Amino acid sequence: MRGIEDFIRERKYLHNVSPRTVEWYETSFKWLPNPSPTQDQLNDTVIRMREKGLKATGCNSVARCVNAYMKWAELPGRIRKLKEPHLVLPTFSDTQIKKLVSWKPDGQYNRRLHTLVLFLLDTGARISEATSVKVRDVDFENLLVTLDGKGQKQRVVPFSFELRKALFKHCKEATRTPERLLFANRTQTGLSRNNVLRDVKALCRKLDFEPPERTLHSFRHTFAVNYLRRGGSVFHLQKVLGHSSLEMTRRYANLSTVDLQTAHERISLLTR
Repeated sequence: MRGIEDFIRERKYLHNVSPRTVEWYETSFKWLPNPSPTQDQLNDTVIRMREKGLKATGCNSVARCVNAYMKWAELPGRIRKLKEPHLVLPTFSDTQIKKLVSWKPDGQYNRRLHTLVLFLLDTGARISEATSVKVRDVDFENLLVTLDGKGQKQRVVPFSFELRKALFKHCKEATRTPERLLFANRTQTGLSRNNVLRDVKALCRKLDFEPPERTLHSFRHTFAVNYLRRGGSVFHLQKVLGHSSLEMTRRYANLSTVDLQTAHERISLLTR
C-alpha cells in the first residue's frame, strides 16, 4: 500500500511543490500515529495538538495536509476543520509608516534594511518573495517587479517612483548585477528571515515604537489595508497579493475600526 513517503515523493517530483511545502508535509505527518489512521485516531490527533498548545489555525494547517494525504491514499476518515477566530491582523499605523519611510540610515547595512522595508511597504510582497528577487526581476523602466509566489506561481506587481529611486541607489551602492539577488548579505546569499525579523524589530524600537505582532507579515497587511483605504479595487488587490481566491483577499484585508468609524460618520442617518 502506498504510504506517506510515496505521497511526499509524488508531490515533490510530479507536482513540483516547493521545498517549504515538503517541509510542511513532513512536519504535519509527524502528528499521525501511523500511515493508515482510523477516524478515532484522527480525532485523537486533534486532541493531542490542542493539548500541546496548537491554535485552531495550526491544527487546520495540519488537517489540510493530512486530509490531502488521506484522499490520495484512498483511506476513509478526515480531520474536521476547527472554527478559527476572525481577528483583525496587526498593521503599522500611519505615524509608524512615516517614521519608517523618513528614516535616514547611516552605513550600507542600514541602507539595505531601509530599502527592504520600503520594498515591503510599496509592493505588498511576502518576505520570502522579497528576499528571493533578483535584480533582473526589476523592470526599472516600467516600474514592475516579478515575484515568485507560493506554489511557484509568478506574478508581476507595480511599484512607485519613490521605490525606484531607492532601488536604483541600492543597486549602485551594493554593485548589484542582474544575476544577483536584490537583497543579499556579504557572501551574496539570501537574507535569513530570522535575521531580517531581528533587524526590523530593532529598527522599530530605535524609532520609538513597539513592532506589531507578526512583524514581517504586518507589512503585507498594512499594504492591503491602505490599498483599499485609498480606493483600490479588491479585484486588483487579489492580483497584487497573489491570492488564488477573492475570498482569501476579503478575509485578509479587513478594514480597521477607524475606517469603519469614518465610513459610519458619512452614512449615519443621525449625521447632518
